[in-house]
Amino acid sequence: MTAPVIDAPGAVGRVLAEAVAIRCRDGYLLHGHLWRADPRRAPFPGMVVVNPATGVLARSYHAYARFLAGHGFEVLTYDYRGIGASRPPTLKACGIRWRDWGELDFDAVVRWAHGCRGGPLSVVGHSIGGFLPGFAEAADRVDRFLTVGAQFAYWPDYAAGSRLRMVAKWHLAMPAVTALAGYFPGRRLGWLEDLPAGVAYEWGFRRARMELSYPQDQRAVILARFAAVGAPILAIATTDDAFGTPSAIRRGLDYYTGSPRTQVQLTPAALGMAAIGHFGLFQARRSGTFWTDALDWLRGGRNPWPDAVVHPPPPGRRKTECSR
Repeated sequence: MTAPVIDAPGAVGRVLAEAVAIRCRDGYLLHGHLWRADPRRAPFPGMVVVNPATGVLARSYHAYARFLAGHGFEVLTYDYRGIGASRPPTLKACGIRWRDWGELDFDAVVRWAHGCRGGPLSVVGHSIGGFLPGFAEAADRVDRFLTVGAQFAYWPDYAAGSRLRMVAKWHLAMPAVTALAGYFPGRRLGWLEDLPAGVAYEWGFRRARMELSYPQDQRAVILARFAAVGAPILAIATTDDAFGTPSAIRRGLDYYTGSPRTQVQLTPAALGMAAIGHFGLFQARRSGTFWTDALDWLRGGRNPWPDAVVHPPPPGRRKTECSR
């Protein structure tokens, strides 16, 4: 099924969005869209998979996908299981965990995208979407990561001025409401989308070491999967993001021991904006110059913000050639 032709703001040519369905290895069916570039655009710079934040619909990233497609990329946007177009008939007792989004959903998406057209495969991950790739066996097929505010919600990492309010909301109220309702009714409360209970509990009770949230006999496997990822990571955050603080970004990056990692913190002023926060970089009116600047990384792996690097890249195993 093909959506109507849509103009991509700031891009040359016109973009088609096709509805796609991707089956995970456990049989679960994910739904999303493949944004095809104008075929007259050449050379083909590669494919981009966009991983959403927790409780955020894939359609929130459609404007960004249109932009990338207008610049020659093919782009896949999709909803995780339990969210949006990939939601089951009921969330109660559905058994969906946060970890499943990486281990099952992202794994299936990468395998599908890897065989789609060829060329480099990049992943743009927002919030948990920039951390969960490490759970996937197929993550070693990715050639480049761009993460935005990527962390796993360990509460002491929240910005000091917002920490008490955020702890009360996400680590006290959310688990309590989930226990009463059998799932987290986020849409009714105006707190993002509804979430499966397993996702809400993993968020609410996350520990300083991510692997400690899982059974002891599974921890070594989880850590080995993260370490097996070798693609370079450019991790972006903004100074007004209460979730994506420098310590939160670093905590997540430290699991990717096999990847060259560069951490960048941008001020809204550097992008020509007054405020951005945790969600603004994917909203056309609040992203400033970010979309255009980030093309340098997605096309050729060049960090367009060298003066904003928080830490030098830790040592890691560099990908010397495309795995495709």
